[in-house]
Amino acid sequence: MARQVAVEAKGATKIFGTGEEAVHALDNVSVAIRENEFFTLLGPSGCGKTTLLRLIAGFELPSAGDILLAGESVVHLPPYQRPVNTVFQSYALFPHMTVAQNIAFGLEMRGISKAETAARVEEMLALVRLGKLGGRKPSQLSGGQQQRVALARALANHPKLLLLDEPLSALDLKLRKEMQIELKRIQLDTGITFIFVTHDQEEALTMSDRIAVMSHGKILQIGTPTEIYEHPTSRFVADFIGETNLIDVALGARSNGQMGLKLPGGREIAVPLPQGVALGDKGTVAIRPERTSLTRDADRQLAGKIENIVYFGTDTSYFVTLADGKTFHVRVQNREGARMGFDKGEEVGIRFATDAAQLLRD
Repeated sequence: MARQVAVEAKGATKIFGTGEEAVHALDNVSVAIRENEFFTLLGPSGCGKTTLLRLIAGFELPSAGDILLAGESVVHLPPYQRPVNTVFQSYALFPHMTVAQNIAFGLEMRGISKAETAARVEEMLALVRLGKLGGRKPSQLSGGQQQRVALARALANHPKLLLLDEPLSALDLKLRKEMQIELKRIQLDTGITFIFVTHDQEEALTMSDRIAVMSHGKILQIGTPTEIYEHPTSRFVADFIGETNLIDVALGARSNGQMGLKLPGGREIAVPLPQGVALGDKGTVAIRPERTSLTRDADRQLAGKIENIVYFGTDTSYFVTLADGKTFHVRVQNREGARMGFDKGEEVGIRFATDAAQLLRD
C-alpha cells in the first residue's frame, strides 16, 4: 500500500535580493515526501537545502510556488500554526531549566494539563534514553545528551513533521555515528516524518529511506541510498556521493537499450543506456573503486601503472595511471589481513563487471 504524501513542494522558488544582486537559493523545486519517511536533503553549502527546510517550517516564504502539508497549502500559515517542529544545529536549550523543564516548555505554552505534560515528558525521556537525567541542567550533560534533549523537546508536541537542520554537526565522530543510529531508531519508533538536512554523505546513506541530492538550488536526483550510490545519473551526484572514478569514453552504437563504450586503451564494453543521457561523440562513466580489482592477466578492461599504494587496515587503495594519463582508484578489501602482492611501479590490468560502469547524463 502506497504511503500518503506528508509534505510537498511544488515549483518552490526562493530569491534573495533584487536586480543583479539577486540570488536564486531555490530554483523551481518540486518534491513529494511521504508519511513516516526519513527523507534527507543532501548537498554542499549554499545548495538550497536549508532554504527548502525553512520554507516548509514557515520561517521563509517562497518567491513562487507552493508548500503543501497533507495536501493543503500552508504558505499563508505562520510557523506556530503548522504541525511542524525543527531541531537546529545549536540545541537552544534553556540553561536555567532542567532537562524535564526544557521538554515540558512547549507543552506548557500550548496549555496542556500538568498531568498530561508530566506523562509526555516521561515518555520522551524514555524515547531518547535519558530516563534518569530529567533533573539535570543542560550544562551537566554531554553534547550527545543535549542533542537528545533537543529532540525530545521537539517531539513532545507529537508533530506530524520533524525538520532537522544538520543537528549532528557539532558532535565528535564517535557521538555522531551513535546519534545516526539513534535518530533512525527514534524515527521508526515514533512513525513521524523526518526531513534531515546534511552535507555529510555517510549520514545520508546511513539513515535515509530516500535522499534528494541538491546543487545550485535544484534537486538533481531523488532515490534510495542504494539507487543514489549505485546508479548516479549525473557527474555531480557520482562525484559527491562517496568516491568514484570518472572515465572519459567514446560512445559507440546503441542496441536494445545498450550503449557501446570505448575505454581508454581501446577496450570496448556495453552498458545500459540511462534515460535523459544527451548523446554525442563522448561521454563519462562512473565506476566505484570497490567494484574493481587488479590483475596481471590479459583479460581486463583497463591497463596502467601503479603510482601509489595506501594501506587503510580494512582495505588497500591502489592508484593506477591509465593510458590517457588520468588516475584510477582501485580499492581492495584486505580479507587475508595483508595487502595483495602488487607493487608500486608495476604494470597491471583493472577488471570490473559491466554493471559497475554507470553512464552519466552529463
